[in-house]
Amino acid sequence: MALLLHRIGRFAYRRAWVVIAAWVLALGALLGLGLGVGGQLQESYSIPGTESQEAIDQLAAVFPQTAGASAKAVLEAPEGDSVEDASNRAAIEAMEADLEQVDGVASVLGPFDEYAGDQVSDDERTAYIQVTFEGQSTDVTPASLDAVTDTGAIGEDAGLSVAFGGEVFQETTFGLTVTELLGVAFAGVVLVITFGSLLSAGMPLVTALVGVGAAFGGISLVAAFATVSSTAPMLAVMIGLAVGIDYALFILSRHRTQLARGQDPEESAAEAVATAGGAVVFAGLTVIIALLGLLVVGIPFLSVMGVAAAFAVFIAVAGALTLLPALMGLLGRRLAPKAGGRTARRALAADDGGKPTMGRRWVQTVLKAPVVFVVLVVGLLGTAAIPAASLDLNLPAGSGEAGSSQREAYEMIEAGFGPGYNGPLIVTVDITQTTDIFGDLDAIADRLDEVDGVAYVGQGLPNETADTAIIQVVPDSAPDDPATKQVVQDIRDLEPSIRADLGTPIAVTGYTAVAIDISQRLDDALLPFALIVVGLSIVLLLIVFRSVFVPVKAALGFLLSAFGAIGATVAVFQWGWGAELLHIEPGPILSFLPILLMAVLFGLAMDYEVFLVSGMREEYVRSRQHGGEGRPREAVVHGFQHAARVVTAAALIMFFVFFAFVPEGSGVIKGIAFALAIGVAFDAFLVRMTLVPAAMALAGHGAWWLPRWLARVLPDVDIEGVGLRAHLDQAEWARSQPAAVRADGVVFGLPDRPIGPLDAEVPAGGLLLVEGDPVDRRVVLATLAGRLDPVSGRLAVLDEPLPTAAGSVRRSVAIAELDAGSDAAAPRTVGEAIASRADATRPWYRLTPRRSVVDDWTDRLAAASAGAAGEASAIERDTPIAALGAVDRALVALAGALAERPAAVVIDLDDETGAESAGFWRSAARLVPATTTVVAGVAAGHDASPYAGRGIRTIQTRVLEEATR
Repeated sequence: MALLLHRIGRFAYRRAWVVIAAWVLALGALLGLGLGVGGQLQESYSIPGTESQEAIDQLAAVFPQTAGASAKAVLEAPEGDSVEDASNRAAIEAMEADLEQVDGVASVLGPFDEYAGDQVSDDERTAYIQVTFEGQSTDVTPASLDAVTDTGAIGEDAGLSVAFGGEVFQETTFGLTVTELLGVAFAGVVLVITFGSLLSAGMPLVTALVGVGAAFGGISLVAAFATVSSTAPMLAVMIGLAVGIDYALFILSRHRTQLARGQDPEESAAEAVATAGGAVVFAGLTVIIALLGLLVVGIPFLSVMGVAAAFAVFIAVAGALTLLPALMGLLGRRLAPKAGGRTARRALAADDGGKPTMGRRWVQTVLKAPVVFVVLVVGLLGTAAIPAASLDLNLPAGSGEAGSSQREAYEMIEAGFGPGYNGPLIVTVDITQTTDIFGDLDAIADRLDEVDGVAYVGQGLPNETADTAIIQVVPDSAPDDPATKQVVQDIRDLEPSIRADLGTPIAVTGYTAVAIDISQRLDDALLPFALIVVGLSIVLLLIVFRSVFVPVKAALGFLLSAFGAIGATVAVFQWGWGAELLHIEPGPILSFLPILLMAVLFGLAMDYEVFLVSGMREEYVRSRQHGGEGRPREAVVHGFQHAARVVTAAALIMFFVFFAFVPEGSGVIKGIAFALAIGVAFDAFLVRMTLVPAAMALAGHGAWWLPRWLARVLPDVDIEGVGLRAHLDQAEWARSQPAAVRADGVVFGLPDRPIGPLDAEVPAGGLLLVEGDPVDRRVVLATLAGRLDPVSGRLAVLDEPLPTAAGSVRRSVAIAELDAGSDAAAPRTVGEAIASRADATRPWYRLTPRRSVVDDWTDRLAAASAGAAGEASAIERDTPIAALGAVDRALVALAGALAERPAAVVIDLDDETGAESAGFWRSAARLVPATTTVVAGVAAGHDASPYAGRGIRTIQTRVLEEATR
C-alpha cells in the first residue's frame, strides 16, 4: 500500500494542475447536479419487521384513509372566548371545507364532526382539526403543505391563533449558522499555531471544504432518488469537515518536517503521502467500515445516514491523498519552515538530542508514575460513564424548533389537552372473526381505558369492508416520556387475553409507537454493535502493529472514551446539567446517537492510536535490528514526542468543529455533535496521550509480543513505510546505471533450492542468454519477467527493482510461449496466434484496426524468416502452426509476444530450436525492434552469434551444492 500511495503522491505533485482541474470539475458536477436535480430532504422514521410498522402497512392496504401521514391544525381562541362561539365555529368549519379540497389530503376530521374524538379542550379555548394525507410523510409534496397552511388565514381572520403541527411539518431544511462557521475559524487558529504559517494553515481548510462541498452535492443528488433526512447532510458535513482537516493536517505536518530536514519537495510529498497517508487510509477505512456497519441494524433512515457520512469520509481521504499533494506541487519549497525560525526549530526539536518538546516533557512525567496515571484515567472515565446507566433513548417528539409553527402547535395542544395528545397511539383490531363488531370494539376500548397512564380512548371505527378497525388511545404522558413506552408495552401485553376472549388480535402503531420500536431496536443493537466495533479494532490493530497487547489496550481505551462520552451526554441532554448554557432542552437521548457515536469515534480513536503507537513500534524495531534487545520505554518516549503535537492539534480541531454545532445547531444534530466533541476530547487527551504511554511502559517488551503462528498468518501492511524505504533504496540503485537487466548477486528459486548467486548487466535492446537445466533457467526467466520473486540480492529489470515493482515489470515484459499450437484450444494459424496476443493488451482507445495489427506483424515475420538468398518465407497469415518447423514456430511465438508492444520479451528455446539456433537468431535480429530486450533460456553451446550486433550477455544457472545435499 505504501508503494501505491507513494506513486499517487508523486503523480499528484508532478501533475498538480491536472489533479486540481479534475477536482474542480468533480466538485462543479456534483454541486451542479445536486442543486439542480436534487430532491427535497425528508424525514422518514420507519423500521421494517416491527409490530408498529407492520400495522401501518396493513392499514395502508385495508384502511388507506387512516394509514397516511397526519397533521393537526390547532386553533386557540383569545382569553375569555370559546371555539364554540358561532363566529369561531364557522371559521373552523370553513377551514375544514378548504382542507378537504387540498390535493393529497385523504380525510379531514374536525372538532365538531359526528365521529370527532376529544378534539375540544375542557376550557373550550383550544380545538384541533385532524388532517390525514394519502401517503406517508415522504409522499407529501411541499405544494400540499403550503395549501394546508394557507387555510390558516381563515381562522386568523376570525381572531383565532392558528398553528400547524404533525410529522409532515418536521423541519427538513439544511443550513449552517455563524456558530458552525466559528468552528472552522477555531480550526484555522489551531492550524496557524501548529504550522506558524497562514499559507500552510489554509491548505487543510481548502481540501476539507472542497471535500465537504463534493459530499454535499452527492448527497443532494441522491435525495432526488431516495429518502434522505435533514440529519444526513448535516452529519456528513460535520464529520467530513473534521476528518478532512485532520487527515490533511497529518500529511502536511509530515511534509513540512521533512522539508525542514532538507528533503527534496517532490520526494517529501510522495513520502508523506506514502507514510502519513497510509495512516490516513487506515483511519478512513475504519470510519467508513464502522459507518457502513449501520446497514446491518436494519433501519432505513439510519442506513442512509451511515452511507452519507461514509461517503463524506471517503471524499476526505481522497482529497488528502490527491488534492493536497497537488497543492504541495504548486507551492513547492514555499511550504518549508523558514530556516532558523521557530517553526523549523520545533520541527527538528523532536529528533534525539534536540531541545525537549512539551510532548516529551509530558510523556516523561507520565512514565515517572505510570500506574498512577492508569488508575487516574480509568477512574475519571469510569465516573463519567456512570450516567450512561440511566440512558433513555427515543426519537424526536415532533415538537419542532423553537419559534416554529410546529412548536407553537405542540405547545398549544399540550396546554389545552395534555402532553399525550401530541403523540396519540393507534390500536388496530382484526375484526374478521367477530359477529358483534361494535360490542367487541366497546369491550376492547374498556380494557384499554383500564391501562395505567391512558388519558383518553376513542370510539372504535371499522373500515368499509368490516375487517379492520382502529381505536385511538391518548396517553397521559408526552411522546418521548418513558411512561409512554410503558403504556405501549402494557397495551401489547393485553393482546393475548383479548385474542383469547374475543378472537380479535390487536396491534399498536402510530408515530409514537414507531419511535418507541425504533428506540428499542437500537437499544438492543447497541451491545452487539459495540462488540463488532471492538472486534474489528482488535483485528485491524493486530494487522497493523503485529502485537497482542496493543489491540486489546486500544479497544479497552475506546470503550472507556465511548461510554464516558455517552455518560456526559446523558448528564447534559437528559439530566439537564448546564443545558441552559448550551441552549439545550433536556429530554431523552436521540435513539441512534450511541451507535453513531461508536461508529465515528472508533475510527478517530484508531487514527490517534496509529499516529502515536506506530512511531513507538518503529523505534522499538529499529533498536532490535541494530543488535540490541529493544528499548521499550525509550521507544514510547520517541514515538510519543514525534506525534504528540500533530495529534493534539488534530484533536483540538475535531473538538472545535464538532462542538460548534451544539449551541445553535438543529435539535437532532446537537446531541450527536456534543457526544462526538466530548468523545474526541476523552479519547485523545485522556486515553491516547495519557493511558496509552503509561500502559505501554508498564507492559515493556510484552507490549510487542506476538505468537509465531499468528505472525505467519497476519499480512504485513507496513504502515510505517519500512518496505517503502527499502523500495526507494532499490529504485535509486536501479536507476543509477540504467540497464534493461541488472543483477547483483541475485539468488533465484526457493530458499531450500537456490539458483545462483548470479550477476548480469544487459543494455536496452540487448540479448541475455540464460544457460542451464530447463527447470532452473525457466525459474530465472519467470523471475526476470516479474512473475516470481528473487530470494535475495539486488535485481532490476527495465530500471524497476524487483520484487517491489513486479507489477510494473509484468506490464512491460511479455513471455513468448513456444507450445502455442499443441493445445487443442490454442490458435491454429499464424494470424490467430498473433491476434490472440495483440488482443490481450490492446487498449480500448487505440484506433488502429485489429486486422492491420495482425497483418503488420505477419508481414514483419515473413520478411524476417525469408532465406538469405531471397527465397520466400513459408509463413503467411493463414499458415497452420503445425505445418511449420521448430524455428518458424519459435519465431511465430516471438512475433506474438512482440505484438503486445513490450519493452522486453522472455522466451525459452527448446532443444529442437536450439539445433538451428543460428538461423533463429538471424531472423530474430530482423524481427525484434532495436529497443526491445530479449531474454532467452537456452541449452549449453547455443549459437546466438547472428544477434551479436545487439550486445549479448550469457549467465549460467547453477544450484548451490551446499543447499541441496
